[in-house]
Amino acid sequence: MLLGDELKKLASVDLLEEVREVDWFVGRPFYVDFARMRILSNDAWKHRAAGLPLGCFLLAAYDNEQETREGVLLRVIGPTPLPSDSDVIASMVDYYKEDLDKTTVGERPDSYTRYEYQFSGLECRILGTFYLDGNGATCFGADVDNFFSANNYSVFKPMGRVLEYIVNFREGTGVPGGGDDVRFGRVRYSSSMRHPLDPEVPVYVSALDFVGKRTALFGMTRTGKSNTVKKLIQSTVEIGERPGSQAVGQIIFDINGEYANANQQDQGTAIFEQYEDVLRYSILAKTGFKIMKVNFYRDIETGFEMLKSLALALDTADYVKSFAAVDLAKPEDESDRSAMTRWQRKIAAYQCVLAAAGFPPGHLGIQFPGCKELNDLSGVAPDRGVTPADAINWFTRVWDQYNTCPYLVNYPNVHGHEWADEDLKALLVFLTRKPTPGGSATRSGFRKLRNVIPYHTDTVDEPYDKEVVSALRSGNVVIIDLSQGDPVVQGIFSERLCVAIFRDAMDAFVANRPVNFIQLYFEEAHNLFPRNSEHDLTNIYNRLAKEGAKLSLGLVYATQEVTSISSNILKNTHRVT
Repeated sequence: MLLGDELKKLASVDLLEEVREVDWFVGRPFYVDFARMRILSNDAWKHRAAGLPLGCFLLAAYDNEQETREGVLLRVIGPTPLPSDSDVIASMVDYYKEDLDKTTVGERPDSYTRYEYQFSGLECRILGTFYLDGNGATCFGADVDNFFSANNYSVFKPMGRVLEYIVNFREGTGVPGGGDDVRFGRVRYSSSMRHPLDPEVPVYVSALDFVGKRTALFGMTRTGKSNTVKKLIQSTVEIGERPGSQAVGQIIFDINGEYANANQQDQGTAIFEQYEDVLRYSILAKTGFKIMKVNFYRDIETGFEMLKSLALALDTADYVKSFAAVDLAKPEDESDRSAMTRWQRKIAAYQCVLAAAGFPPGHLGIQFPGCKELNDLSGVAPDRGVTPADAINWFTRVWDQYNTCPYLVNYPNVHGHEWADEDLKALLVFLTRKPTPGGSATRSGFRKLRNVIPYHTDTVDEPYDKEVVSALRSGNVVIIDLSQGDPVVQGIFSERLCVAIFRDAMDAFVANRPVNFIQLYFEEAHNLFPRNSEHDLTNIYNRLAKEGAKLSLGLVYATQEVTSISSNILKNTHRVT
């Protein structure tokens, strides 16, 4: 980090004057528009400026007797043809085809010919414009509001402190290396490092650049994505520790477990080891972790989705499909007594299925509307609540006598429809394992659900998603260890937490309630985010990308499979590293 006088020196950079170094001159433009600039350069200028690698920054300074102080920032994106290229190529081919005596090793064309051969064209993308405002302060606009004739510009390759000023430029926020800035790395244009920048040019970032924004980290394994995320997390924590600042809540969805667990690569730098108040959650029980489990009896919709995904997704049996298609959502009109009664019976039957499958019910009592005619079949009156065993007995007796009980047989004549709708019938088949009323138990039914029992808890504590949101609102760092979960389970828990965070932020936005920022970090994001072929804009990750900024939600995702990420997320990304 720069200190004292060095910071002051960098603050005094006159960008548009100091860039006009003779040794930095690399060419002149011959074409310019609002997006591109094409430059004529030659080998001597390139050599003097230590090369023009792909992606390097250039500055096209405006030359004018009236001293209009502005310069166009460029990035080299490739070569471009010159009008004279066809003649030069023809001349080269003719020279190569001449008598062998004139093309021996080491022989070169005459000086005039070499002069013509060394010119080439460069295609550059226009990134924006540096200019002086009315007070003489340097400003930057990320476009061009005008362009002059190409002959009015001279193009330079900035180096040293001028390049440092450009890559770290922020309007009105002081100089790079001070305040909240953290050294992020150094400018490196190519992997060969044949022409290293001398002096080295550091790159600084501030966590404020990322809070509430959408940031992507792309790169192959072992190229520093995870270390970058850790630096961002640390810097964001430091922001909240400043006097008068509000702590930023941070949640890391840890697919590989590298943030939540100690490992040899981190050597004591794992996030959970650096802060005492880090909360760690795991899918399975582990020391030092809170466990993420769902009470399937109480969290009906989430539990049912997990059953369908983990136990029934690949099952093609018709009765299984019917069970998976049951609608357990509460009626919107709660004043409709008939609809509420049918819904309560479906919920009770579903809870009986869970109990029969072996999901521990704890102290659960099952309550639903009955009637004397049906209660008499089993001797159980469920209106005030009964044990799961009694509720199972009640529904089993009803299904066994569905075609013989006078009350049930006459029910359509009295009410115009059967006592049990298709959803309830599907639940009763799954519960009793009998495909027809009074028949034999020939189906697997509830037995198919037993492999999901490890994800259930019978506690009645606050759901883990609400607990996580509360911790984030308090400015805590939360790590969700998904490393020991099935990919489907990873997706379910991740999506549930994201939905809970989004809903809380949306409620605060609608209520005009001030809230702190929350940053969401996704490691190996391609495992959780929707694929590029999926265009569901209601997907929670797409909504976070599109609407998160107004809700004070930041998104940082790391992946090595860029093309697999949903285009909706990519298009809304502010910064790529």
